[in-house]
Amino acid sequence: MRLRLAGLALAAATLVACDVGGGATQQGYRAPRTMDGTPDLSGIWQANNTANWDIEPHEARMGPVVSLGAAFSVPPGPGVVVGDEIPYLPAALEKRNQNRADWMKLDPEVKCYMPGIPRATYMPYPFQVVQSQDNILFTYEYASTSRVVRMNSQEKSPAPAWMGWSIGKWEGETLVIEVTDHMAETWFDRSGNWHSDALKVTERYTAIDANTLDYEATMEDPNVFSKPWTIKMPLYRRRDPNMQLMEYKCVAFTEELLYGHLRKQP
Repeated sequence: MRLRLAGLALAAATLVACDVGGGATQQGYRAPRTMDGTPDLSGIWQANNTANWDIEPHEARMGPVVSLGAAFSVPPGPGVVVGDEIPYLPAALEKRNQNRADWMKLDPEVKCYMPGIPRATYMPYPFQVVQSQDNILFTYEYASTSRVVRMNSQEKSPAPAWMGWSIGKWEGETLVIEVTDHMAETWFDRSGNWHSDALKVTERYTAIDANTLDYEATMEDPNVFSKPWTIKMPLYRRRDPNMQLMEYKCVAFTEELLYGHLRKQP
């Protein structure tokens, strides 16, 4: 009887450990390897959350276009910010609130500007990862955006860019990317969460099974935030038959919005 009870206790402890750690198979997962022996994260991936609406926890609310009713209402979401709240400095929080109040006019997504990092990761569109020994290419369906991650490089950015400047390295099973030289005009979401050109983003991509990546991004910007803060979410492999990135060049859809007032009057 004593041996039987000990066996049950060991089994229960194992189940608890698996549950707390996210699953024993996840903790011990080793991704397939590329020819140079690094984890192979190639594929087409997509987030499945409401972070592009608001990265903080939020309730459902009326959308900005009343005539569209529920078709453009804001869906609720638990948020992806670790600790739930972004640590804004007081003046920066005031600007966030102003952005939120007028986001349809100010949000760079509405104007088809490139979304920047990390926002490109969790927009409601897929993105593809292609690896080589020296570079990793991320290409995004939205606006046909892309960026090159230079691996183990000391090369400096020639100028700020909409998608920043990405330098990567491997830490075991994790791809770590440091992204700097951002454009201040990009936002984190449709709720006006913003940053300055001093933003530094440290991304971490880790395969936890064959079809799921664990994604983390830590933001540092002393001009806007009182301390670093992190977002975290899973990314899922798109397994649809014949899955591929489609062409979504949205610039043509913004011409009237941006330049209609310049039209010559008859």
